[in-house]
Amino acid sequence: MSPRLELALQNGLSLSQPVTVICPVPEHDLSVLPSDAQVVQPFKPFHDHFATQGFNSVPEAEDPCQDAIVFLPRAKALARAMIQRACSRAAGVVVIDGAKTNGVDSILKDVRKRADVEGPLSKAHGKIFWFQADASAFADWAAPTAQKVGGYYTAPGVFSANGVDPASAMLLKALPAKPGARIADLGAGWGYLSADILKRDDVKSLHLVEADHAALTCARMNAEDPKAKFYWSDAVTWAAPEPIDTVVMNPPFHTSRSADPALGQGFIIAAARNLTRNGTLWMVANRHLPYETTLNEHFAQVTEIAGDNRFKVFQASRPRR
Repeated sequence: MSPRLELALQNGLSLSQPVTVICPVPEHDLSVLPSDAQVVQPFKPFHDHFATQGFNSVPEAEDPCQDAIVFLPRAKALARAMIQRACSRAAGVVVIDGAKTNGVDSILKDVRKRADVEGPLSKAHGKIFWFQADASAFADWAAPTAQKVGGYYTAPGVFSANGVDPASAMLLKALPAKPGARIADLGAGWGYLSADILKRDDVKSLHLVEADHAALTCARMNAEDPKAKFYWSDAVTWAAPEPIDTVVMNPPFHTSRSADPALGQGFIIAAARNLTRNGTLWMVANRHLPYETTLNEHFAQVTEIAGDNRFKVFQASRPRR
């Protein structure tokens, strides 16, 4: 099981059912918990991981619970919002588990000003502590599910929550006036690229594929158009419901602090698989990421059409089957 959770259960923590577990990742072993525990995980691949283990996995918290366990993310505003939501739903204990690199010490200091903390216990470069849920004590930590920034709806914790990502802006500038009739935006985020593409007259359908449920919720508001179709899905495994002429994407390259080029490579392969024989991929990436080999393996023609010292934009056409 999760080493800090195991330590806490051995040192005074007692959990009562029903339990809600907020934002664990696959590295967290939840085998000590009953299979009907509710796991709140908005990131589709992680959601599916816990669902296959038999947990009641959902993208958003649905029902009140007795006790709640919060696994801290890196973003402090998101961490506070998660704690507030846990306190508003739990009738008993709220448990906080976090790594030092995710700011657990700072969160512990802030919680101590509002609640009587038990623990804290240290293990595996992190801490775990718990306290009695009190919704009123953390009411000011609530965050809106979506907030308008620079004319677009975003949400705490989503990629580029504070404004337009410069790489996406570079890609949008490089797109042709008529990118195609049937388009897929893989890793659509909160919908920046799609919102602009939908303004173009020749677009007949636009498929927004995003694994982050919160980001996709924002995309529904930013790209509100009958031509837009939304998919809470892992872009790497997504299968288009119709032939796709064009794919646009600014793929993620990490799910932790370390870069993982395999993520973007998976997006490239998915783009080639979903495109028509004469389809085109438009893609932006950080300059240091080694995507050229994968692009040339899966497309007959690959050209870097724009870029600077930070980013590079590719046009890749005629996918190889």
